[in-house]
Amino acid sequence: MRRLSLSLALILVAAGGVQAQIPVTDVANVIQARITAVVKEYQHLLQRDQHSQLRRMAQRLSMFTNLGKYGVPDPPRWRTHDFENPAVFHFSRAYHAALNYGDAAGAAYLAISHPVLPAGDALSRLPAAARRSVSARLATLNAADAAIITATHQSGRVRLNGRRELSAINGLERDVTNGTLEQSTTAVLDKISGAVLIGARQREARGQLLTGVVEQLLIENKRARDADAAAMNMQLVTWRDRAAANEAMVAGTGDALRTWRQP
Repeated sequence: MRRLSLSLALILVAAGGVQAQIPVTDVANVIQARITAVVKEYQHLLQRDQHSQLRRMAQRLSMFTNLGKYGVPDPPRWRTHDFENPAVFHFSRAYHAALNYGDAAGAAYLAISHPVLPAGDALSRLPAAARRSVSARLATLNAADAAIITATHQSGRVRLNGRRELSAINGLERDVTNGTLEQSTTAVLDKISGAVLIGARQREARGQLLTGVVEQLLIENKRARDADAAAMNMQLVTWRDRAAANEAMVAGTGDALRTWRQP
């Protein structure tokens, strides 16, 4: 019995020693876990600061001031020619309608301009020098007609599109100057894109008008050049043929004096 009791006591002591574990600490894992926690904390703070900054950047100017002061109170309107009123434009209603809406074919301008008679047969009977001079004048008339027809059409289209652009600008101004704070950055960028598009259209229209002005100046310069060339040619012919012209003049005067009788 004594041996049995001693054996049971040894077994119980061994069992108790097996259940008791020695704690082991991994320093590297602990340091890594602490570093990970610190990095995540910094990332959280950074994201929070970024979110706050984006919220401040997304706030509209209407939060700090009234945007209505940036709007134009009474913008100038596009004027239209009252072509439908016969008391105002009785003889040029079609041309004034072309100035309002455009006329690519130029029918309205041709209806109120002096036509040029066909010159083919007459030119064929002229000498080469005279044919060259008359052809140059006819070319000036044709160039002037083409420039005026193009400028009339462009002026009418610009006037028509200007009224439409004015409506778009007014709508854009209402959207920009409203006092709401609910618009996102994307909505503001869309407004900027719309303003850029309208500006591009207006620059295109200005380019077309400037082209029309340049064409008119070219025609005027050609007319002035042709007039100077004609005057210079007359002067040169006078210098070249002055002797023959003087002799013919003297001869003609002498014949007139010899043959003149009192009526």
